Amino acid sequence: MRIIGLDYGSRTCGVALSDETLSIASPKETIRYQEMDELIEKLSVYFKEYNIERIVLGNPINLDGSISTRSEETLKFKKILEEVFNKEVIMEDERLTTVIVNNMLIENGTRRENRKKVVDKLAASLILESYLDRSKNGK
Repeated sequence: MRIIGLDYGSRTCGVALSDETLSIASPKETIRYQEMDELIEKLSVYFKEYNIERIVLGNPINLDGSISTRSEETLKFKKILEEVFNKEVIMEDERLTTVIVNNMLIENGTRRENRKKVVDKLAASLILESYLDRSKNGK
């Protein structure tokens, strides 16, 4: 069994997968989409290919902990995921994940156009890794 991690955006969705031991998160891809049906179709490939146990979805709450407009959209997406895939969806605080990933890429000398290609899937991996680490520690 595996866990899929998602960094949901208005036109892109970063995807990461855990290994079978639920210890390591690996970035897979950044899905670019126009319509929700297109995104669901692309995500369904992971559910067909891997034995996905649950979904970890990044929740873009505000720095002060309040619900953002984007977080409201993400909660709607959560309901869609639950209906379509019939899996538990866990909301994971994703505050600053994109900033952290961008800073890591800048430190590594990654050019801006190349950062844009990978930032969402790396953020998804960071979101999933955070969940896996917390799960291992029983929190």
